[in-house]
Amino acid sequence: MRKIVAFAHLSLDGFMASSEGGLDWVTINDELFSYVGQRIQQTDTALYGRNTFQMMEAYWPTAADKANPTPHEIEHTRWYKTAHKIVLSKTLQEKNHANTKIISNNLRGEIAQLKQAAGSEILVFGSPTAAHALMAENLIDAYWLFINPVLLGQGIPLFKNINDRTALTLVQSKIFSSGVVCLHYEVKPSA
Repeated sequence: MRKIVAFAHLSLDGFMASSEGGLDWVTINDELFSYVGQRIQQTDTALYGRNTFQMMEAYWPTAADKANPTPHEIEHTRWYKTAHKIVLSKTLQEKNHANTKIISNNLRGEIAQLKQAAGSEILVFGSPTAAHALMAENLIDAYWLFINPVLLGQGIPLFKNINDRTALTLVQSKIFSSGVVCLHYEVKPSA
């Protein structure tokens, strides 16, 4: 069975973005790009909320075509074009995006079908609203959290709409030279 993995940058105080949605505090460098790139290459499916999907769709399909693209832009553009994309949205009606499925209702049933389908893990990239909806239904199986060495004080939290205590197992951790710490947790099965 496929797993749903929340894949997010966080401030040390647990925010995914500033109150305005800003991400200018996220540490980005070649060391992180390389690590994240290797991880992303292990999956074939991305799950987004509408806002994150529209942001990704506006940039990644052509990022490698710009003048002097970085190796990261070339690699991620190649992956993005072939990846299956799932978008959680009640308002997005566009059907002209390649390899894209829009889920607007019956979240639990649709995700159950996706988990049973062939393929690798499904990575939830950022997408606070989508992550919150999945957490409310206990549908996230693992977390890959990139904790940035910054306190925002306020913003959009990752952990919201959690109805039940959820036990986690630390599977892996990595400290980057920038001070970012990656923590990989898996959700322990309920007894």
